Amino acid sequence: MRHNKSINHLGRKSGHRKAMLANMASSLLLHKRIETTVAKAKALRTYVEPLITKSKDDSTHSRRTVFSYLKQKEAVTELFRVIAPKIADRPGGYTRILKTGFRVGDAADMAIIELVDFNEAALASAPKKEAKKATTRRSRSKKAAAPAQEAPAAEEKAE
Repeated sequence: MRHNKSINHLGRKSGHRKAMLANMASSLLLHKRIETTVAKAKALRTYVEPLITKSKDDSTHSRRTVFSYLKQKEAVTELFRVIAPKIADRPGGYTRILKTGFRVGDAADMAIIELVDFNEAALASAPKKEAKKATTRRSRSKKAAAPAQEAPAAEEKAE
């Protein structure tokens, strides 16, 4: 049983796991999408989403905190300059995990993890929400019939 086991150790020692997650997070931030196993993608999501939330506050302290996790100057710059302004109004859920099938060599369950606001294909195919008119619970029969009756009357006046 796995009671109170909050993180997936991924079969690695803590130093190896931290280094791997830091590298994967940097790759995700630089490339906006990476392919990995489902277990690593889920572990990466819990690792990178708090860093993205911290990047909303562009201060020296938050930059240093994020740099202590990522350890790559380019990834921190990309996060604070490009990603943070684009996700400023999103209240969480910055990443998406899409399962892609099984790896050929060992049949590991594979997935793509990507930043939600940077997937152009999903943004283009998403239907745009149109503002709907406020509806009432009253009957519309009289109002619907009235314009139909006025139209012939208007034509008669024009003649």
